[in-house]
Amino acid sequence: MAEPLPVTVRPMTASDSEAVLAIVGAAFADEPEVVPLQAALAARPDNHGYVAEHDGRPVGHVGLTRCWIDAEPRLVEALVLSPLSVAPDAQRRGVGSALLRHAVAAAGAAGAPAVFLEGDPAYYSRQGWRPVAELGITPASPRIPAPACQHVRLAAYESWMRGPLVDPDTFWEHDCVGLRGERLTAARAFFAL
Repeated sequence: MAEPLPVTVRPMTASDSEAVLAIVGAAFADEPEVVPLQAALAARPDNHGYVAEHDGRPVGHVGLTRCWIDAEPRLVEALVLSPLSVAPDAQRRGVGSALLRHAVAAAGAAGAPAVFLEGDPAYYSRQGWRPVAELGITPASPRIPAPACQHVRLAAYESWMRGPLVDPDTFWEHDCVGLRGERLTAARAFFAL
């Protein structure tokens, strides 16, 4: 990792939209579907975005959106973290870690029982994220490799909160749940090792 980049993390405002979409587009250059997903998520009333700034310039973004655990007694509101984006010139400098810490703290302060995400277990496990199977939760789709569906358990979590994860409709409308095609085949082969 290069020298850490000092950032301030703050709530996203409407005036950040263009810069955030540019950061998402650059961070997910190989996954262009994430840009319209971010635009749609930002329009949801249950989405909370956070921006990392360095010297007054946005260099990263993370979003939290309401999701659910389909527990046997009742649906439980939780949060899904997506997308986490860092401008390429600020990557590997602690910006993503700062955004993750801020998002988890905000989720805890809001009373969420857990935060979920779909992502690289090698990166997120270093940040304290764990497989959802440890909580008795199953991914929202069988196209999500089990190690990639991860959580951070928060103080409001109770042991009865088990069952399938239910992602917000926006993720489904943009076909951004799980992997498809060659990416799914490669992930299944990798995790089968």
